Amino acid sequence: MAYTDSMDNNTGPVNMSGALGQSEAFLSFQEQISRVAPIDRPVLILGERGTGKELASAGLHFLSRRWQRPFVTLNCAALTASLIESELFGYEKGAFTGAGARRIGRFEQADGGTLFLDEIGNIPMEVQEKILRVVEYGRFERVGAVNPVQSDVRIVGAANVDLAQMARRGLFKQDLLDRLSFEVIYVPPLRVRKGDVMLLANHFAGRMAFELGFDQVPEFGKKAARDLESHLWPGNVRELKNVVERAVYKTNGPVVTRIDFSPFSSPYGPLPGPGIPSIEQTENRTGALSAGKTSIKDTETVLSELVELPLKKAVLALERFRLSQALTAARFNQKQAAADLGISYDQFRGLKKKHGM
Repeated sequence: MAYTDSMDNNTGPVNMSGALGQSEAFLSFQEQISRVAPIDRPVLILGERGTGKELASAGLHFLSRRWQRPFVTLNCAALTASLIESELFGYEKGAFTGAGARRIGRFEQADGGTLFLDEIGNIPMEVQEKILRVVEYGRFERVGAVNPVQSDVRIVGAANVDLAQMARRGLFKQDLLDRLSFEVIYVPPLRVRKGDVMLLANHFAGRMAFELGFDQVPEFGKKAARDLESHLWPGNVRELKNVVERAVYKTNGPVVTRIDFSPFSSPYGPLPGPGIPSIEQTENRTGALSAGKTSIKDTETVLSELVELPLKKAVLALERFRLSQALTAARFNQKQAAADLGISYDQFRGLKKKHGM
């Protein structure tokens, strides 16, 4: 499949550099696109994040009879529920506060062409009803308008969720799903595209080398190539592109020898995440336990938090916690605390000294 290499984000070409492959899974997927593209019916494209659903939708458009007409996109996950309706259908002047002039929506922008609705599962049910009427009757009303607007648009929807399951649970309108699913195409994840990883990696490396002004494109060393091919790529082509570009940017010679799959590796230790306390917070709670100021529920919380720490720090924190717990239970009788822990008195004194207790 051949496409233009760059497009406008809303009404024209999108970057098609990821539409490359020679694997059986990729070629079968491309065959599906080629077969359904000339048929003027809605299509759903489903797949994991980063697999190239927008690229596939652009392929459907440019292989269709509508290829000279607008290709308009809308990311439904990027908008609040209240904004999606006005973005899709437009609005009249004075329709709501701030509507100072009439605005044309995406359906009118895409008239005669293709409207790509990315993350279609995020569209509210009331807006789905209006989309269904457009699909069935080819007309709609702008927000705040009375007179209908005619629209000749081919809808291509995409999602990384199970829309059929959403419909069964009442989270997506079944009638709309039935109308949009003339054909459902599943984009193959990168992990099943045997042989495509290095093809794409060399392509992305070449583009990055050109962007950086390199005299030559760095090659991937044997270990780097093995690392790329053995990775599972949960982020698919998007992740591969990012990893390769970072590797080329960091290379100091003609050969890429090291692949960093994640830049989030601090040389100073991990930072706390949502709901995960810092090391200092955990140590403070452990100190509170030794003072007998926490409940059983708090004890369980601290133990669960220890699991989130690096191994060495978790072991040290657990040792201190158990020593404090044993001392409290034995009313600070050290021999009894040692016996309760199943260690000798000398071992107990050594651990107590190690932790400065």
